[in-house]
Amino acid sequence: MDRTKRPDWLKVRYKAGYDFTKVENLLEELHLNTVCEEAACPNKGECFNRKTATFMILGRVCTRSCTFCNVADGSPEAINPNEPANIAKAVRELGLRHVVITSVTRDDMTDGGSAHFADVISAIRADDGDTIIEVLIPDFQGDEAALGRVIAAGPHIINHNVETIPALYPGVRPQADYRQSLELLRRVKDQSKSIYTKSGIMLGLGEKEDEVIDLFRDLRNVGCNFLTVGQYLSPSQKHHPVVEWVHPDQFDKYGKIAMEMGFLHASSAPLVRSSYLADEAMKSIKTGR
Repeated sequence: MDRTKRPDWLKVRYKAGYDFTKVENLLEELHLNTVCEEAACPNKGECFNRKTATFMILGRVCTRSCTFCNVADGSPEAINPNEPANIAKAVRELGLRHVVITSVTRDDMTDGGSAHFADVISAIRADDGDTIIEVLIPDFQGDEAALGRVIAAGPHIINHNVETIPALYPGVRPQADYRQSLELLRRVKDQSKSIYTKSGIMLGLGEKEDEVIDLFRDLRNVGCNFLTVGQYLSPSQKHHPVVEWVHPDQFDKYGKIAMEMGFLHASSAPLVRSSYLADEAMKSIKTGR
């Protein structure tokens, strides 16, 4: 198998239209970052053309160096105090009914940036109380108080990605801990029954089917509600290599297994990312599909 050449099912074609340009201009005007751009997401074109984006707070530089990620790592930037208000304005200008907020990991901050997450959530809610707010958070190094601040702010969904099977953590997420990530998801459920939890993984890093299913079971054991499963795409030759191009049929199989295990919604396809079409999970609950 040629691991340097993407198969046809991973080729993305789009044209930048009026809405794409509108999103780019708005982000520049408000000095906002998106994971769509910083992580080189293959769905950026589609999402921007739908007038949506996943906002990335706390700067553009991460304090961790996961080998799969395209986000820059190194010395972090100062936090923009206007970011909460500017994100609320962007949500209003784009007419978003479901917004996703993520961040770089800020191990340099005593609270891991949790207070800033809470400020962003509060700003969006103050501007429009009907917007569904989803946050994709780091592990806060297991700090319960930091997680508690985010929970207390009352987002509708707290997402924390386990990313891959535990056996691959040393080579993929060397500064993270699989059990700590599961514990974070469990604590959300312990502290708030009204908040939905979500997690996601990448395939093609060298995992086996039984290991993936075990991971699904671990997530369900801590009450995780929503799941995303997508193909890993190596950003460059310096990053972790792609071990396998997983066929769409296998993704379909994983999606069915996840739903049979009790996830309320499972999105499993090669180009799925943790915030891709994020509103579909809540819609599926309302419609019962």
